[in-house]
Amino acid sequence: MSDQSPQEPTMEEILASIRRIISEDDAPAEAAPAPEPEPAPVAEEAPAEDDVLELTDPIEPPAPVESMGDIDVYSPEPEPEPAPPPPPPEPAPTPVFSREEVADNLVGDHAAGLAASAFGSLSSALLMPKDGRTLEDVVRELLRPLLKEWLDQNLPRIVEAKVEEEVHRIARGRGV
Repeated sequence: MSDQSPQEPTMEEILASIRRIISEDDAPAEAAPAPEPEPAPVAEEAPAEDDVLELTDPIEPPAPVESMGDIDVYSPEPEPEPAPPPPPPEPAPTPVFSREEVADNLVGDHAAGLAASAFGSLSSALLMPKDGRTLEDVVRELLRPLLKEWLDQNLPRIVEAKVEEEVHRIARGRGV
C-alpha cells in the first residue's frame, strides 16, 4: 500500500519539474520574451531627523551584566553628561561721560535724581519675597487705591442708571 494520496506528486515528478525549470532558465534569452524594464525607483526624501530607526537594521543588545536563571540582567548605559554651558559674554564697558556731555542731556541733574529716587523706592517696595509677600499681594496693594478712586467716581452714576432702568421696566409691566 502506498501512503501517498493521488494529489501529491511523486519524488520523480518533483525532480523532473525542477530539471525542466532549470533547463528553461539556461535556454538562450532570444527564445524568452524580454522582461519589461522596471521603472526607476523614486528616491524618497531623507527624513529631517537623523534619529530615524530603521526596522530592518539589526540591533545588538548590550552584554548582560549578570544572569539569574533564565533572566539576563542588563545595566543601563550611563547617559552622557551635557556639555557645560558657554561662559556668559562679557558686559560691554559702561561709557564714561564728561561733565559737558551730561550738561547736554535732556534731563537736568535735579530731575534725574528725583526719577532715580522714585525708581529706588518702587524697587524697594517690590522686593520679593518680603515678609512672605507674593506678587499677587503687591498687585492687590497697588490696585486697591486705583480701584477705590474709580469706584468713587463711577459707581453712583452706574447704580443710578441701573435703578432707573429697573423702575421703567417695572412701570411698563404694571401699565399693560
